[in-house]
Amino acid sequence: MRWLIPWILITVINLPAATFSNVLAQTRQLVVVSAPSWNSETGNLVMLSKMAGGWVRHSNEVPVVFGHGLAWGRGLQLNSKSEPKKREGDQRSPAGIFLLGPVFGYAKSPPAGCRLPYRAITDQDYFVDDPDAKEYNQWVRLPPGMNPRQRWRSAEKMLRPDGLYELGIVIDHNMNPVIKGAGSAIFFHIWRNAHTPTVGCTAMARKNILELIRWLDPEKNPLVIQAPAAELPKLRAQVGTAGRDVQN
Repeated sequence: MRWLIPWILITVINLPAATFSNVLAQTRQLVVVSAPSWNSETGNLVMLSKMAGGWVRHSNEVPVVFGHGLAWGRGLQLNSKSEPKKREGDQRSPAGIFLLGPVFGYAKSPPAGCRLPYRAITDQDYFVDDPDAKEYNQWVRLPPGMNPRQRWRSAEKMLRPDGLYELGIVIDHNMNPVIKGAGSAIFFHIWRNAHTPTVGCTAMARKNILELIRWLDPEKNPLVIQAPAAELPKLRAQVGTAGRDVQN
Protein backbone atom coordinates (compact mmCIF):
# COMPACT_ATOMS: atom_id res chain seq x y z
CA MET A 1 0.00 0.00 0.00
CA ARG A 2 1.53 3.32 -1.05
CA TRP A 3 1.17 5.72 1.86
CA LEU A 4 2.83 9.13 1.83
CA ILE A 5 3.92 8.42 5.41
CA PRO A 6 5.57 5.00 6.06
CA TRP A 7 3.48 2.45 7.94
CA ILE A 8 4.10 -1.14 8.94
CA LEU A 9 1.24 -2.94 7.21
CA ILE A 10 0.30 -6.49 6.34
CA THR A 11 0.32 -6.30 2.55
CA VAL A 12 1.01 -8.46 -0.49
CA ILE A 13 2.09 -7.01 -3.84
CA ASN A 14 2.27 -8.99 -7.09
CA LEU A 15 3.13 -12.30 -5.44
CA PRO A 16 2.93 -15.66 -7.28
CA ALA A 17 -0.04 -17.95 -6.70
CA ALA A 18 1.93 -20.26 -4.40
CA THR A 19 2.80 -17.35 -2.12
CA PHE A 20 -0.82 -16.20 -2.04
CA SER A 21 -1.74 -19.75 -0.98
CA ASN A 22 0.75 -19.50 1.86
CA VAL A 23 -0.75 -16.19 3.00
CA LEU A 24 -4.23 -17.71 3.02
CA ALA A 25 -3.06 -20.85 4.82
CA GLN A 26 -1.23 -18.93 7.56
CA THR A 27 -4.17 -16.90 8.79
CA ARG A 28 -5.38 -17.67 12.32
CA GLN A 29 -8.04 -14.96 12.46
CA LEU A 30 -10.93 -14.49 10.07
CA VAL A 31 -13.53 -11.75 9.88
CA VAL A 32 -16.39 -13.38 7.96
CA VAL A 33 -19.06 -10.99 6.69
CA SER A 34 -22.19 -12.49 5.17
CA ALA A 35 -25.02 -10.95 3.13
CA PRO A 36 -28.28 -12.70 2.15
CA SER A 37 -27.81 -11.74 -1.53
CA TRP A 38 -25.84 -9.52 -3.92
CA ASN A 39 -28.40 -6.75 -3.45
CA SER A 40 -28.55 -6.89 0.35
CA GLU A 41 -27.85 -3.76 2.35
CA THR A 42 -27.60 -5.52 5.72
CA GLY A 43 -25.83 -8.64 6.93
CA ASN A 44 -23.80 -10.15 9.75
CA LEU A 45 -20.16 -10.37 10.83
CA VAL A 46 -18.46 -13.07 12.89
CA MET A 47 -14.91 -13.24 14.24
CA LEU A 48 -13.22 -16.65 14.01
CA SER A 49 -10.00 -17.82 15.65
CA LYS A 50 -8.09 -20.89 14.51
CA MET A 51 -7.64 -23.34 17.38
CA ALA A 52 -6.44 -26.94 17.57
CA GLY A 53 -10.00 -28.21 17.25
CA GLY A 54 -10.96 -25.98 14.32
CA TRP A 55 -12.34 -22.49 13.92
CA VAL A 56 -13.91 -21.01 17.06
CA ARG A 57 -16.23 -18.01 17.15
CA HIS A 58 -14.92 -15.15 19.23
CA SER A 59 -18.35 -13.54 19.48
CA ASN A 60 -21.95 -13.79 18.42
CA GLU A 61 -23.02 -12.44 15.05
CA VAL A 62 -22.61 -8.69 14.73
CA PRO A 63 -25.14 -6.82 12.54
CA VAL A 64 -23.61 -4.72 9.75
CA VAL A 65 -24.77 -2.51 6.91
CA PHE A 66 -23.28 -2.53 3.40
CA GLY A 67 -23.55 -0.16 0.51
CA HIS A 68 -26.32 -0.67 -2.03
CA GLY A 69 -25.49 -4.35 -2.39
CA LEU A 70 -22.18 -6.12 -2.99
CA ALA A 71 -19.92 -6.75 -6.01
CA TRP A 72 -16.72 -8.71 -6.56
CA GLY A 73 -13.78 -6.62 -5.37
CA ARG A 74 -10.05 -6.84 -6.00
CA GLY A 75 -8.55 -8.90 -3.20
CA LEU A 76 -6.82 -12.27 -2.76
CA GLN A 77 -9.65 -14.49 -3.95
CA LEU A 78 -9.46 -16.66 -7.06
CA ASN A 79 -12.06 -17.07 -9.81
CA SER A 80 -14.11 -13.95 -9.12
CA LYS A 81 -14.34 -12.76 -12.73
CA SER A 82 -18.12 -12.97 -12.93
CA GLU A 83 -20.50 -10.05 -12.46
CA PRO A 84 -21.24 -7.99 -10.52
CA LYS A 85 -17.81 -6.38 -10.31
CA LYS A 86 -16.96 -3.51 -8.02
CA ARG A 87 -16.59 -0.18 -9.86
CA GLU A 88 -15.97 3.36 -8.71
CA GLY A 89 -19.23 5.09 -7.82
CA ASP A 90 -21.45 1.98 -7.83
CA GLN A 91 -21.96 2.32 -4.04
CA ARG A 92 -21.57 -1.46 -3.61
CA SER A 93 -19.39 -3.07 -0.93
CA PRO A 94 -16.63 -5.34 -2.26
CA ALA A 95 -16.92 -9.13 -1.99
CA GLY A 96 -13.82 -11.31 -1.73
CA ILE A 97 -10.87 -12.05 0.53
CA PHE A 98 -8.98 -9.03 1.81
CA LEU A 99 -6.02 -8.03 3.94
CA LEU A 100 -6.39 -5.24 6.47
CA GLY A 101 -4.67 -1.89 6.54
CA PRO A 102 -4.35 0.29 9.62
CA VAL A 103 -6.90 1.23 12.23
CA PHE A 104 -7.76 4.93 12.08
CA GLY A 105 -9.61 7.38 14.27
CA TYR A 106 -10.09 10.90 15.52
CA ALA A 107 -8.07 10.39 18.72
CA LYS A 108 -4.33 11.03 18.69
CA SER A 109 -3.65 7.61 20.21
CA PRO A 110 -5.15 4.22 19.34
CA PRO A 111 -7.88 2.75 21.54
CA ALA A 112 -6.70 0.57 24.40
CA GLY A 113 -5.95 -2.96 23.21
CA CYS A 114 -5.37 -2.01 19.56
CA ARG A 115 -2.48 -4.02 18.05
CA LEU A 116 -2.76 -3.06 14.40
CA PRO A 117 -0.94 0.08 13.17
CA TYR A 118 -2.95 3.21 13.93
CA ARG A 119 -3.34 6.45 11.99
CA ALA A 120 -4.78 9.55 13.65
CA ILE A 121 -6.96 11.62 11.33
CA THR A 122 -6.28 15.32 10.86
CA ASP A 123 -8.27 18.01 9.09
CA GLN A 124 -6.00 17.67 6.04
CA ASP A 125 -6.43 13.90 5.51
CA TYR A 126 -8.21 12.69 2.36
CA PHE A 127 -8.72 9.33 0.68
CA VAL A 128 -8.57 9.97 -3.04
CA ASP A 129 -11.45 8.59 -5.13
CA ASP A 130 -10.71 10.47 -8.36
CA PRO A 131 -9.87 7.63 -10.81
CA ASP A 132 -7.72 9.94 -12.92
CA ALA A 133 -5.51 11.03 -10.02
CA LYS A 134 -2.09 9.46 -9.55
CA GLU A 135 -2.97 9.06 -5.85
CA TYR A 136 -6.22 7.19 -6.63
CA ASN A 137 -7.23 4.91 -3.74
CA GLN A 138 -4.55 6.32 -1.45
CA TRP A 139 -4.72 8.19 1.82
CA VAL A 140 -3.04 11.59 1.39
CA ARG A 141 -2.29 14.27 3.98
CA LEU A 142 -2.29 17.69 2.31
CA PRO A 143 -0.13 20.59 3.49
CA PRO A 144 -1.95 22.97 5.84
CA GLY A 145 -4.28 25.31 4.00
CA MET A 146 -4.24 23.43 0.68
CA ASN A 147 -7.65 22.95 -0.92
CA PRO A 148 -8.15 19.36 -2.16
CA ARG A 149 -9.90 20.68 -5.28
CA GLN A 150 -6.54 22.05 -6.33
CA ARG A 151 -5.31 18.44 -6.58
CA TRP A 152 -8.26 16.18 -7.41
CA ARG A 153 -11.79 16.18 -8.76
CA SER A 154 -12.96 14.06 -5.83
CA ALA A 155 -11.60 12.87 -2.47
CA GLU A 156 -13.13 11.52 0.74
CA LYS A 157 -12.51 13.83 3.71
CA MET A 158 -11.51 11.62 6.63
CA LEU A 159 -12.37 14.07 9.41
CA ARG A 160 -16.13 13.89 8.89
CA PRO A 161 -18.55 16.05 10.87
CA ASP A 162 -20.95 13.10 11.29
CA GLY A 163 -18.40 11.01 13.26
CA LEU A 164 -18.64 7.91 11.06
CA TYR A 165 -14.83 7.69 10.93
CA GLU A 166 -14.27 8.21 14.65
CA LEU A 167 -13.06 4.59 14.52
CA GLY A 168 -12.39 2.49 11.46
CA ILE A 169 -10.14 0.01 9.67
CA VAL A 170 -8.86 0.24 6.11
CA ILE A 171 -9.77 -2.79 3.97
CA ASP A 172 -7.12 -3.53 1.33
CA HIS A 173 -9.38 -3.52 -1.70
CA ASN A 174 -7.90 -2.64 -5.12
CA MET A 175 -4.45 -1.86 -3.78
CA ASN A 176 -2.07 -4.47 -5.19
CA PRO A 177 -1.87 -2.90 -7.73
CA VAL A 178 -4.37 -0.08 -7.82
CA ILE A 179 -6.57 -0.33 -10.93
CA LYS A 180 -8.19 2.85 -12.22
CA GLY A 181 -11.95 2.87 -11.63
CA ALA A 182 -12.11 -0.42 -9.69
CA GLY A 183 -13.22 1.21 -6.43
CA SER A 184 -11.60 3.14 -3.62
CA ALA A 185 -11.74 4.14 0.06
CA ILE A 186 -13.16 0.90 1.47
CA PHE A 187 -13.34 0.66 5.27
CA PHE A 188 -14.97 -0.90 8.28
CA HIS A 189 -16.42 2.08 10.15
CA ILE A 190 -19.20 3.21 12.51
CA TRP A 191 -22.72 3.11 11.10
CA ARG A 192 -25.40 5.80 11.15
CA ASN A 193 -27.90 3.19 12.29
CA ALA A 194 -28.83 -0.43 11.62
CA HIS A 195 -30.83 0.36 8.47
CA THR A 196 -29.04 3.12 6.55
CA PRO A 197 -26.63 1.77 3.89
CA THR A 198 -23.13 3.11 3.28
CA VAL A 199 -21.78 4.12 -0.12
CA GLY A 200 -19.51 1.06 -0.38
CA CYS A 201 -18.02 0.40 3.03
CA THR A 202 -19.15 -2.05 5.73
CA ALA A 203 -20.36 -0.37 8.93
CA MET A 204 -21.43 -1.46 12.39
CA ALA A 205 -22.18 -0.09 15.85
CA ARG A 206 -19.32 1.69 17.62
CA LYS A 207 -19.09 -0.93 20.39
CA ASN A 208 -18.77 -3.68 17.80
CA ILE A 209 -16.02 -2.06 15.76
CA LEU A 210 -14.15 -1.34 18.99
CA GLU A 211 -14.39 -5.03 19.91
CA LEU A 212 -13.16 -5.98 16.43
CA ILE A 213 -10.19 -3.60 16.69
CA ARG A 214 -9.17 -5.01 20.07
CA TRP A 215 -9.50 -8.60 18.85
CA LEU A 216 -7.42 -8.30 15.67
CA ASP A 217 -3.82 -9.46 16.07
CA PRO A 218 -1.35 -8.81 13.22
CA GLU A 219 0.74 -11.80 14.34
CA LYS A 220 -2.21 -14.05 13.44
CA ASN A 221 -2.38 -12.77 9.84
CA PRO A 222 -6.06 -11.72 9.95
CA LEU A 223 -8.13 -11.74 6.78
CA VAL A 224 -11.59 -10.52 5.85
CA ILE A 225 -13.95 -12.73 3.84
CA GLN A 226 -17.02 -10.82 2.67
CA ALA A 227 -19.67 -12.08 0.26
CA PRO A 228 -23.26 -13.21 -0.17
CA ALA A 229 -23.92 -16.36 1.86
CA ALA A 230 -24.04 -18.57 -1.25
CA GLU A 231 -20.47 -17.54 -2.18
CA LEU A 232 -18.92 -17.89 1.27
CA PRO A 233 -18.20 -21.67 1.18
CA LYS A 234 -16.08 -21.25 -1.97
CA LEU A 235 -14.13 -18.36 -0.47
CA ARG A 236 -13.64 -20.10 2.85
CA ALA A 237 -12.39 -23.20 1.06
CA GLN A 238 -9.61 -21.07 -0.45
CA VAL A 239 -8.50 -20.24 3.09
CA GLY A 240 -8.94 -23.82 4.24
CA THR A 241 -11.88 -23.03 6.54
CA ALA A 242 -14.80 -24.71 4.86
CA GLY A 243 -15.66 -26.76 7.93
CA ARG A 244 -18.24 -25.95 10.57
CA ASP A 245 -17.39 -23.29 13.15
CA VAL A 246 -17.40 -24.10 16.85
CA GLN A 247 -19.27 -21.69 19.13
CA ASN A 248 -17.02 -20.29 21.82
